[in-house]
This record gives sequence, structure tokens and C-alpha cells, in this order.
Amino acid sequence: MDANLVLLAIVIVTALSFDFTNGFHDTANAMATSIATGALRPKVAVALSAILNFVGAFLSLKVAATIATGIVEAGAITLTVVFAGLVGGLAWNLVTWYFGIPSSSSHALIGGVVGATLISAGASAVKTAEIVSHVLIPAVLAPLAAILVATVGTYLVYVLTRRISDTVRDRGFKYGQIGSASLVSLAHGTNDAQKTMGIITLAMIASGTINENAGTPLWVIVTSATAIALGTYLGGWRVIRTLGKGLTEIDTPQGFAAESSSAAVIFASSHFGFPLSTTHVCTGSVIGSGLGKRLAHVRWNVAGRMAAAWLITLPAAAAVGALAWAGANLIGGALGVAVVFTVALILSGGLYVASRRQPVNAHNVNDEWTGRVAPVPTVREPVA
Repeated sequence: MDANLVLLAIVIVTALSFDFTNGFHDTANAMATSIATGALRPKVAVALSAILNFVGAFLSLKVAATIATGIVEAGAITLTVVFAGLVGGLAWNLVTWYFGIPSSSSHALIGGVVGATLISAGASAVKTAEIVSHVLIPAVLAPLAAILVATVGTYLVYVLTRRISDTVRDRGFKYGQIGSASLVSLAHGTNDAQKTMGIITLAMIASGTINENAGTPLWVIVTSATAIALGTYLGGWRVIRTLGKGLTEIDTPQGFAAESSSAAVIFASSHFGFPLSTTHVCTGSVIGSGLGKRLAHVRWNVAGRMAAAWLITLPAAAAVGALAWAGANLIGGALGVAVVFTVALILSGGLYVASRRQPVNAHNVNDEWTGRVAPVPTVREPVA
């Protein structure tokens, strides 16, 4: 079999694996607040989110185009660079998932690709201006916009419904949350699934399978949409718990305001082709929902840990991407990529096994927040 074809196949499998982790890592963005308020049962929430993520992936291709041609010079990279970049993004997704940190899959992927490109082709191959305008600036503005919109929205929701009984209001907003959470899932599909489409397209351009202006093939769209939907269905309960219970205690009016604000910002970014982090937006909306409700408590220590993770996402993923490229290049060819792929697979399996020691699942995701990702196990008293 042609070595170039083997390399391309490994890259595509790695890209779809990244897409899968993107799904379970980012389910919290759409469904954490609905699960926390009881508007949707946990398993129903992740199933609904999976379906809408799949549908949303077909609604726009602007973000895929940005990833494919707007981050690095297509002519200066190789399949090994694309593979190493994916490993960088995948590693960051898994580590932050393990610790229950809602971090950006988008920035992890971009950081990994940039790191691998820097070490292999130099700084001239990185489109610095495009990264600043299409990634870094939206990364700062999007969560701030979400905080502002959610704060105002939450305040208005409580003011406009102050004469309605709590029981009637909560019931009404639970139904409203189903609609608003669905919008976030749909918006997530229009933004995040396309990142994998873009990276596979980039790999095919690098391998000479398609030319730079060919666009995204239909099979790439379908497989990317399927991978992120499957990942979404698994739930990513560790991140759901942090976002739904760790930042602030959320009531149904707050959940509705947070989800509506997130959907509006994400849809706007997809329209303009900005590959922003849905995690940053949704986290900002949850914080805004806490600020907008009188006497609500925002756990700023949890928010601070998230912000710290956001700051190091790009450089951390870039470092792993560069290391993966160096390892594959040292061995050389398809064998080098296969060895790095195997090592990454083993380490990923080890992290999964470690997570099972303190599991978070649909049954305990809404347990009282105790300052840690995994809830404290309930000790049953012996029956006399």
C-alpha cells in the first residue's frame, strides 16, 4: 500500500477521534444548564444534543473554510504536520475532560496545528494576522459579549416575571430551556463539527488528493457530523458537572437566559466564519446568568481555574503538537506516525481507566457541588 495513503488514513482516523472527543467534551455547552435545572433528564439531553449537532454540521461551511485555509500556509505543511497538530488538540481535550475543565477544543486544535507547523516549516508558514483576527480577538470578545448579554437577559427575565408565582415561572422556563438548549446544540454543530471537516480537507490538500480550491467533500461532512454526534451522546459528564453545578447554582430562568445568549453569539460567529470556542461563550453565559440574578453566588475560584486553562490552551497544545511532529519525524515516514499514534492511543486509554476510579455519570452529575469534579460517594448505612 502507498505510504502516502497510509499516512492520510491515519490522519483521518485521528481527526475523527478528535471530533469524537470534541463532542463529549462540549456537550456541557449545550446541556449542562438544562440538566442542572431538571428541564431535561441527563440521557434525554445528550441524545437531543447529539441529533442537533449532527444536523447543525450541514448548515454552514464557513468555519471549515477558515480552518482549512486560514491558519497556516497549505503549501508549507505535510500530512505529518497535520497529524501532529491533531495529537496536540486531542491530548488537551482529554486532559481537560479528565479534570472536568470546560476548555476550548477549537483553540486546542489550532494550537496543535500551529505548534507542529512552527517546528517543521518555521514561523513564516503561520498566518499570524489571520489567527489574531479570526481566533484570538473573538476568543476575548465572545465570552465578554456572552457575559453581558446573559447578565442583562437574566435580569430582564426576573423583572418581567416578578408577578408570576415561582411554580408557574419555573415550569414555563423548563419548557423554554428545551428550545434554547436545542438552539445551542444546533449552533454548536454549525461551528465545532466543521473544525474537523477543515482539518481533514487540509490533510487531503497536503497529500495532493484534492486541490486547494476544491472545497469540503460530502463524505467528510457526513463522517465529521457523525463522529461529533456519537461523542456528544456519550455525555462528557465530568465537564457537564463543572459547568452545570460548579460555577453557580442555576434556576430555570437563568438557564433559559444563558442558553439563549450562547446560541445568539455562536450563530453570529458561524455566520462570519469565526471558529470561536463554544466553551468560552457558554461559560461566559453561565457566569452572566449568575451575575444577573440578585443574591446569586458565582464561584470565582472555579471560574479562575477555567480562565487559567484557557490562557495556556494554545501554547500547551502547540507544545504537544511540536513534540508529536518531532517524534514522528525522528522515526520517519508512515512508521513514525504509526508509532506516535500508538503511543497516543495507549496514553488515552490510561487516562480513561484513571477516570473510572472516580466516575461521573448520568446518575451523579447533579449531586451537590463539593469543590471537586467527582461527587463524594454516598455511604450507605448497614441495615440492622
